Amino acid sequence: MLAQVDSAATLGIDAYIVRVEVDIAPGLPLFAIVGLPDAAVQESRERVRSAVRNTGYEFPIRRITINLAPADIKKQGPAFDLPIAIGVLAATGQLSTDHLDKGVFVGELALDGGVSPVAGILPIAIRAKAEKKKFLVVPEANAREAAVVGDVDIYPVKTLAEVVALLNEFDKSTPLPADPVGLLNADQHYDIDFADVKGQEHVKRALEVAAAGGHNILLVGPPGSGKTMLARRLPTILPPLNLDEALDITKIYSISGLLGTHTALVTKRPFRSPHHSISTAALAGGGSNPRPGEVSLSHHGVLFLDELPEFRRDVLEVLRQPLEDGHVTIARIAGTMTYPARLMLVAAMNPCPCGYYGDTIKSCTCSPQMISKYLQRISGPLLDRIDIHIEVPRLPQDEMLQSSGTGETSATIRSRIIAARDVQKQRFTGTDLQNNASMASKQLKEYCAVDKEVKDLLRAAISQLGLSARAYDRILKLARTVADLDGAKDIGLGHVAESIQYRALDRKLWG
Repeated sequence: MLAQVDSAATLGIDAYIVRVEVDIAPGLPLFAIVGLPDAAVQESRERVRSAVRNTGYEFPIRRITINLAPADIKKQGPAFDLPIAIGVLAATGQLSTDHLDKGVFVGELALDGGVSPVAGILPIAIRAKAEKKKFLVVPEANAREAAVVGDVDIYPVKTLAEVVALLNEFDKSTPLPADPVGLLNADQHYDIDFADVKGQEHVKRALEVAAAGGHNILLVGPPGSGKTMLARRLPTILPPLNLDEALDITKIYSISGLLGTHTALVTKRPFRSPHHSISTAALAGGGSNPRPGEVSLSHHGVLFLDELPEFRRDVLEVLRQPLEDGHVTIARIAGTMTYPARLMLVAAMNPCPCGYYGDTIKSCTCSPQMISKYLQRISGPLLDRIDIHIEVPRLPQDEMLQSSGTGETSATIRSRIIAARDVQKQRFTGTDLQNNASMASKQLKEYCAVDKEVKDLLRAAISQLGLSARAYDRILKLARTVADLDGAKDIGLGHVAESIQYRALDRKLWG
């Protein structure tokens, strides 16, 4: 007696179909699983046996061999419990097999026959859709997540008995309805707003430019000047996610097991703020079976590093590749994984160990050697990859004593940013570029041409600030973004002058 059931597993952020082949033959009782199963898959023998018996079905006392194909990829996790149980019941004639080959089955079994949720359902649903499968059977807790894909029927189940009833009376079953666009537009409210921030208008402008072009930004200032408060409000002015971006983010959170039980789709741009004690593997991703790190969890969103010099030097240096390439590649013996990491880096730091270097009220107690050593914790190559360096000074008393913020609301700022992003979207039609920050040399020559007067200003800035070629390119990208915010077709002298100001700290602190 032989039965075949299709399941799926994740590899990186994508999934692949796993064919569960069940062979039941005469002989001494044996329950063997082959096809490179890990310990969790091997333990499914006991879960399946108990679940089948406790649900009221017969478990054959024969020689049972389970093959998980393709056999050259290591299988991990408990998601194969349900398809193995279905295969055993199908091979022994205890359920209808008329529709078995049209679906994909995923789920962990409890000993009483209950079906528990598993990680990675969204990429599995996407793969099922790509393989032209008609339906997908998933644990009830994962159903809304799977349903956002569309074009594949989703059947949520709570017990093994429900799966058997579904297959026996398939034509009478109703799949779960899905409305991914409705989910995406349902929750766009933020509890914080830029209007809450008192003063710091020049910093708000810098954050607006950063958000409009997807540029990285470094905030430098004394303790209590509002760096963290400003950074946490950045997602409120970023453009809303489109469906493709939301699916990309949700896939990463799904395979990481970070998607809440009642969350079907990530509808807001991520804002990740890891502690400065984070390890290299936790930031970039890693492990024996490489998993996404904070840079990938920030995909299409913001990675905020508070107290930047307190991070270990080796941890910060792993940011170089993802900031430049938009992805991170993790190589291990078990395989090489590439995870997306197209993010905005927002960093905040004090100008010295005591925090008051350059402060107008409190005197700095650090020696020049201490300040230099503190600043050298951040390498030049990493600084070069941060487009905007902005000083956040102490708030004047008059502004501090105001009852509330008097600046523009996030909605007002966001409307300008959306308009600038629309210009960039039209500009980069037909390419994989999303914003000005991701432009390469070819696009710089095409879209960032300047006249002689502007070139003279740039030449003077390179000489006085000692800018690298990368920093020069980033000034041009910034100028293009400032021009987009102004609705200008060409980059003018004022646009470049504003962009150069965003690199002034290169000379003041690191010069």
